[in-house]
Amino acid sequence: MKVVIAPDSFKGSMAALDVAEAIATGWTSVRPGDSISLIPQADGGEGTLDAIEAAVPGSIRHDVGAVTGPDGRPTPGVWLELPGGIAVVELAQMSGLPLMHALDPLRATTYGLGEVIRSALSSGARQLLVGLGGSASTDGGAGALAALGLTAQGGDLRTNQLARITAIDRSAMLAPPPGGVILLTDVSAPLLGATGAAAVFGPQKGATPENIAALDAALCRFADLLGGDPTLPGTGAAGGTGYGFAAAWGARIEPGADYLATLSRLPDAVADADVLLTGEGRFDATSGTGKLVGQLIGIAGEHDVSVGIIAGQVSAEPLSRNGAALWSASLVDLAGSVDAAMADTARWLETAGAAAARALGDGR
Repeated sequence: MKVVIAPDSFKGSMAALDVAEAIATGWTSVRPGDSISLIPQADGGEGTLDAIEAAVPGSIRHDVGAVTGPDGRPTPGVWLELPGGIAVVELAQMSGLPLMHALDPLRATTYGLGEVIRSALSSGARQLLVGLGGSASTDGGAGALAALGLTAQGGDLRTNQLARITAIDRSAMLAPPPGGVILLTDVSAPLLGATGAAAVFGPQKGATPENIAALDAALCRFADLLGGDPTLPGTGAAGGTGYGFAAAWGARIEPGADYLATLSRLPDAVADADVLLTGEGRFDATSGTGKLVGQLIGIAGEHDVSVGIIAGQVSAEPLSRNGAALWSASLVDLAGSVDAAMADTARWLETAGAAAARALGDGR
């Protein structure tokens, strides 16, 4: 049998490639003769850099040293160079929520993202891919744009003082690379309002209802001064960073899962496979609504390929296809508790991989 293993990262636990390797170990313990292809995936958030590096031969990592983390403390900055002068930057690596010592929804910044992008441009990058997801901040990308030369009167863009600004000056901004900027997102939220960056994603960053109202008002002020279209789908990604780069740099917003799947030639691999195994840290009701796992299930359905879903936690009924539930496994259920699953994630991924081989290995 031909088996494609294409998971997302298990955020805060294991990178997508490590997840794929552990699942493959479990599968081959039951069916050692099968042909297995590991194609780790991402959707613009955590793990995007790893997934693209695995998909593109000849890619080179660049370490730029310490940059400004979301709470102002130093954090490592890296970017990935692809053939043809394409630079890939992952916001979660230098401006992500797990980097916060303590949640600070009103002051967290994307300044470090801009520092890494500046380094990539100074190295001659001709096109830029930016993975948006997992942000600690709701600053509209103002911090990152400040690192690229955007200035304001009345408030400091580096520390999310958008509510105080009275004017914006773009004259010192670096020009975007000649090949343009592509933003990879896993959400379609606009910048403002009840479905926008502050309201939908602020609570997970520690924002209270009062904080959310203040952040939304500050983003509205920023949009009034910067221009652009804050209603575009995806402008609310990464605390509004999608908006900031679209408005200031003319960046194009694209679904990250689709882009990574195409880049890694996943549809071709799935079309030639008997089984697709995918998964993520948490499988819930949102997984089938444009996120990575739902996208991959759709690709498999086009070719009548059997699907297995392996997740850290499963909090929804398994998705169905043609009326039949898709096979799924929860590491928490296998391990007996969240703590046990987190303590030895690789072991339980191997266990799930073996279970998948027994359940799907006969072609069902």
